[in-house]
Amino acid sequence: MARLFALEIHTPYRLFYSGQVESFVATLPDGRIGVYAGHAPFTGVLEDCVFRIIDAEGNAKEAAVSTGVLIVTGEKATVLSGAAEWPEEIDRKRADDARRRAEERLSESMMKYEAVRARASLARAKNRLDVLAHMVLRP
Repeated sequence: MARLFALEIHTPYRLFYSGQVESFVATLPDGRIGVYAGHAPFTGVLEDCVFRIIDAEGNAKEAAVSTGVLIVTGEKATVLSGAAEWPEEIDRKRADDARRRAEERLSESMMKYEAVRARASLARAKNRLDVLAHMVLRP
């Protein structure tokens, strides 16, 4: 049996996930990271990503998780994120519309801060659509 550890994912609006897990995979600025029980203490910046959890029963769950902070301390990991959604909470049309709007804004000339916001919006929309694509592709 795999060793378990506690995982909590917090957003400003809710405790998104709390439970014992075997592992999870997330994306940091320099690549993907897999975390298992006993991982070395670590604090890092979390990117918009498909966050993959293997729960205590060995079931895989995926969610769209926005930028935030990942804190790993021995037998517990905590994520503080701007937003997190399960696939069934994502409105495909709304995410696709947001992607299109962000791409249109990026094609226009704009101030630097507007481009930064448009790129962030585009990343969030693509992340939501990626989570839905993973759900559809899974056997």
